[in-house]
Amino acid sequence: MSVVLVVAPHPDDETLGVGGTILRHIANGDDVHWCIVTAMHEAAGFTTERIEARDKTIASVAEHFGFAGVHQLGFAAAELDQVPRADLVGGFSEVISTLAPERLFLPHPADAHSDHRITFEAAAACTKWFRYGSLRQVFAYETLSETGFGIDPNMTAFRPNHYIDISDHLAGKVAALAHYAEESEAHPFPRSENSVCALATLRGSEAGCQAAEAFMLLRAPED
Repeated sequence: MSVVLVVAPHPDDETLGVGGTILRHIANGDDVHWCIVTAMHEAAGFTTERIEARDKTIASVAEHFGFAGVHQLGFAAAELDQVPRADLVGGFSEVISTLAPERLFLPHPADAHSDHRITFEAAAACTKWFRYGSLRQVFAYETLSETGFGIDPNMTAFRPNHYIDISDHLAGKVAALAHYAEESEAHPFPRSENSVCALATLRGSEAGCQAAEAFMLLRAPED
């Protein structure tokens, strides 16, 4: 059994980017933890009803996957650029130090949403082997509607070098997406069932299986 930590800037990123891999890890008996970086706050204009609905969604998604734990850092959504970097790094450091994961999944640093980019940068500061010795593999995942929409020519494009077969778990990933009805629309909206299945099929064709999720393996010390 291993401990896996999936970092999601917002609820739904974990499903879009790592949903099948999460289900595969759990099916193999691993403990998978979900770290949600941002939250809705009334001060940012979200109603009490919207916040309560989001909390229910998080609970239903957590139950669907069967996470070993859900860790909410609670920073304001779309405002991570205003949070002191020390506070962000401190939040990730506490979670990683407490859980001691072997595998860490992060959003790609060139994603269109600034929350994704800042999340990567802050969490990446917590991957030094001499401070976080449990980490054996660090991955960047791709998020539909974000990774393919980053247009900064100076950023490194998502170039996968690691694939995980999710052929047996694609249906479960699609079912998880259904919990995010407010975040998904019909094709050609990028966060749609069609897009999820199409990307899994494409990545599967690159990996030689029916369906896959693709990652950039960023760190993997040899045992």
